[in-house]
Amino acid sequence: MKNLFSLFAKNQSLIYKVFLFIVSTLLIIYFLPKGGQFKYNFQKGKPWQYENLYAPFSFTIKKNEDTLKKEREEIRANAIPYFEYDSEVEASVIENFNNNLEVKYIDSLFKTPEKTVERLANVFISDVYKNGVTDEIHNYDNDRLIYLKKGNEIEERNYSQLFKKENLNKKVRELVEKNKVEDVQVLLYNILNEVFEPNVKLNSKLTEASIDAEIKALNPNRGIIEKGGRIIAKGEVVEGDKFQILESLKAEFQSQIWSKNNYLWLLVGYSLLVSLVFLMLFLFLKNYRPYIYNNNTKVTFIFFNIFLMVFLTTLVLKVHSDYVYVVPICILPLILKAFFDPRVGLFVHVLTILLLGFIVPNSFEYMFLQFIAGIVTILTVSELYKRANLFISVGQITLIYILGYFAFFVIQEGNIQTLQWENFGYFILCGLATLFAHPLIYFYEKIFGLVSDVSLLELSDTNSKLLKELSNKAPGTFHHSLNVANLAEASANEIGANSMLVRVGALYHDIGKMLNPTMFTENQANSINSHNELDPKESAQIIIDHVIKGIEIARKNNLPDRVIDFIRTHHGTSLVYYFYKKEREQQGSANKEDFIYPGPIPFSKETAILMMADSVEAASKSLKEPSSTIIDEFVEKIINNQMAQGQFLNANITFKEIEMIKKVLKKKLNNIYHLRVEYPE
Repeated sequence: MKNLFSLFAKNQSLIYKVFLFIVSTLLIIYFLPKGGQFKYNFQKGKPWQYENLYAPFSFTIKKNEDTLKKEREEIRANAIPYFEYDSEVEASVIENFNNNLEVKYIDSLFKTPEKTVERLANVFISDVYKNGVTDEIHNYDNDRLIYLKKGNEIEERNYSQLFKKENLNKKVRELVEKNKVEDVQVLLYNILNEVFEPNVKLNSKLTEASIDAEIKALNPNRGIIEKGGRIIAKGEVVEGDKFQILESLKAEFQSQIWSKNNYLWLLVGYSLLVSLVFLMLFLFLKNYRPYIYNNNTKVTFIFFNIFLMVFLTTLVLKVHSDYVYVVPICILPLILKAFFDPRVGLFVHVLTILLLGFIVPNSFEYMFLQFIAGIVTILTVSELYKRANLFISVGQITLIYILGYFAFFVIQEGNIQTLQWENFGYFILCGLATLFAHPLIYFYEKIFGLVSDVSLLELSDTNSKLLKELSNKAPGTFHHSLNVANLAEASANEIGANSMLVRVGALYHDIGKMLNPTMFTENQANSINSHNELDPKESAQIIIDHVIKGIEIARKNNLPDRVIDFIRTHHGTSLVYYFYKKEREQQGSANKEDFIYPGPIPFSKETAILMMADSVEAASKSLKEPSSTIIDEFVEKIINNQMAQGQFLNANITFKEIEMIKKVLKKKLNNIYHLRVEYPE
């Protein structure tokens, strides 16, 4: 049991990666569509690249979406509307009319008797309300058939048979002219206009239910292809009926293959493909980015982002497949580039798009557009901490989407008459969503403890609490750090390294000297050297301890690990030569181990640059009469000595890059000392 626990403790990092691999694979498979993959790839408007295709089984030809949409629109346009008839309104209107007539009729003003007026009006009301009265306005033709629902019975009517209240004046005039009672026309109209109420209203619920029933009954098929029938010949262009027949075969194939009998085999196939994708990711990280591979938090961060993109895409597809381009996939390479480097961002982006190819419709078009957009993201987004850069890059990404989609549409349709302009709106929404990268980076920094260029910019502020403390307690060290930062930044720019990271690392690399500033020559205000009273071993230990104390201060002030790495490695495993030599002179011999920094040696271009810049800047203070030649030889000597000690063996830096850094350091030091090239007399 003890041995098992010990084995687990030694391999816990590997065990966690295996667990992450299995969980991620299962989650991705869960989101993959439950259907088999059609073995032929085809595009509308492109020639059929395979041999003649014959129907492997009988299947129905599906109508395309445009045809179905048109048929649904026709059903809706021709649907017979239902109107609700209220039989109680008529009696109420007659009663109200009679009551009003009794009040408003004055014998001396009218020739026509009151009873005659009442009789004519009651007959008129009954006749009008028989077919129904409405005050609603509809865009129906007069001969449009409608259903009038009276209780449980439904009668057919023409829409023109419904009486509209707006026609009341005309009908009253016809009534009085027919019965020759013109003297009561105004009285009749005023009272009828006052008491008339609609007794017919459109029953929207029943009408919609009827339309929905017809749409559901719509036949999605338009024919049958018998088994063995030729579908398409080699070289034929996939368009029109051919395209729709192939789409129907693809849909039928996918629905048939995903059966209970094949379920296990399909899972095996999906598992292998998804596993291969994640295996490639692990191999890439292990071989080319070991600092990420060995950090489980960073590996988890990458897997989380892949899963997030797959989850969001699946979620959007469930709402509507047209919205698939709204998902800001380009946030993935953008964020990974901000935290790691462009190659990691592009590699993970490509693998994620391969996974999404199983999920999205028109996978070739989707993958092509996303690949191009991802490459543009990697190539254009630089210095993310500058807000304008993100806006410019988002504009370029959106333009690439629009141009790519337009090109595919023209190839497939051969014209732009049916171009769906709303898709351009989706691309614009995708671009706007990509702007969410900045707040997302902030959340990731807090959740996963990572650091981006945006945070580095904040840390480079010399008015920050820690750097202020350094400038107050150890002004010489602070000035030295600023000089080193300038040298290191210029060197990083020359070889394409992360200049912001190396500048921040340089600013904080010597913060350990704050605890005992006078023990370091740059902070000694007079000629009195405290080391003269100490044993060389003690002096060496004080010098070496500034690295350990610097790490402690950095952790106490929550500096990111990427910055602490510069504190740990800026002296590597070099020798405190001055006190080692002094010990040998005093004692006759010295133990090298007592005078060597604990390391580790630099493991990146940035940490290697800092070691060179720090050593050169510190040692340059000892030059009494610096000249251009002396500085050149001096830089060569220091850096060559570091190379001879193997300080750059773990750093991903080439000899060519080291030579470029030497040139930058020589040029900068010459500028600092205001030197010119010495000309022969």
